[in-house]
Amino acid sequence: MRVAFLWLLGLVLCTPLVALSQSGKPIPPGVRTAERLPPPAGQPRKVSGQRPGADRGQLKHDADELAKLAQLIPLEIERVQKGELPKDLNEQLKRIEKLSKQLRRGLSR
Repeated sequence: MRVAFLWLLGLVLCTPLVALSQSGKPIPPGVRTAERLPPPAGQPRKVSGQRPGADRGQLKHDADELAKLAQLIPLEIERVQKGELPKDLNEQLKRIEKLSKQLRRGLSR
């Protein structure tokens, strides 16, 4: 009687571990978590078609504007070192920050 009880208890405890997928094949333990992990370093993420809300033209325009503004900053810093304070330097830095945030958001969608 005791052996039958232990056998039945083992069967009840092991049944959930034998989870079958819809196709009838067992799902390996690491598959579910591997789907949620980011790709390894050095491998680009797979992009499937056009992302919703990501306007490639706008992203390109923002990237070009960001590059132009970034090229001007070293010149402005040289002026600061000479004792001049360009009045639009703060606005340029804020614009760079805003563009970089927009690009990050556009690329992460």
